[in-house]
Amino acid sequence: MWLTLAFTSAVLLGFYDVFKKRSLKDNAVIPVLFLNTLFCSLIFLPFILASEFGQISPDSNFYIPAEGWEVHKFIILKAFIVLCSWVLGYFGIKHLPITIVGPINATRPVMALVGAIVVFGESLNLYQWIGVALAILSFFMLSRSGKKEGIDFKHNKWVVFVVLSALFGAISGLYDKFLMAPADAGGVGLNRMEVQSWYNFYQFVLMGLMLLLIWFPTRKKTTPFRWDWCIILISVFLSMADFAYFFALSEDGAMISIVSMARRSSVIVSFLFGAMVFREKNLKSKALDLLLVLLGMVFLWLGTK
Repeated sequence: MWLTLAFTSAVLLGFYDVFKKRSLKDNAVIPVLFLNTLFCSLIFLPFILASEFGQISPDSNFYIPAEGWEVHKFIILKAFIVLCSWVLGYFGIKHLPITIVGPINATRPVMALVGAIVVFGESLNLYQWIGVALAILSFFMLSRSGKKEGIDFKHNKWVVFVVLSALFGAISGLYDKFLMAPADAGGVGLNRMEVQSWYNFYQFVLMGLMLLLIWFPTRKKTTPFRWDWCIILISVFLSMADFAYFFALSEDGAMISIVSMARRSSVIVSFLFGAMVFREKNLKSKALDLLLVLLGMVFLWLGTK
């Protein structure tokens, strides 16, 4: 069940990336991201209120328990980590082809694996080392594909943004494992709906401050904001993708390494849209790069069996 949910999350996440790319075309990044956090918060507000006033049973999958600072301090940190990833990722995907951003983001499981080695003291087996090597090779080949479009990976700040976004995303995945794991397994054992609903709210607050303090004073000197209906679709598909993701993590026997790898298959959806809708270039060489990433994910999966 949890693996099906992970792949469902991947498909939804792929559409999320597509609508994100579409919304950011010739548009200001910070207002788009602010509206995304606003709409995500509004999606979960009814569940918070209904749970508070007893309209949703504690046995329901949509129930959100009322907790204090001891729980919310963990969720605030989650919001900060994810927002760092989002801000960097939004700027990166605005200025780079989605067929380059997608494969870079698909290396997150490798970053998470390295993080597991550093944080949890895990060691890699032969299959996992092969997966890591393929991911590194795919990144090198992707940089060569990028040069054909005038994108120098060594000196392009947007590539750095996407890489850092993927790094924060990997950190977030490891942190999710800690949040979702029961207390007797060394985790916090938080309710999945509580994490998803409240971290969206805290991101909304943080983005509101960023909008007022950073974007609003300089809005006339930067790219203007324009409304796009795809902005709502960003929030809808992200919320559904995260719901399936947290649901998968909460299932008995769910493995964060497998869930993370399954979610990165979202790159297939975004790559297809990059080819068919956005008409991006050098697709043959990028397809080979993508194939290496996916092959690396297969070896990582084999290494966890």
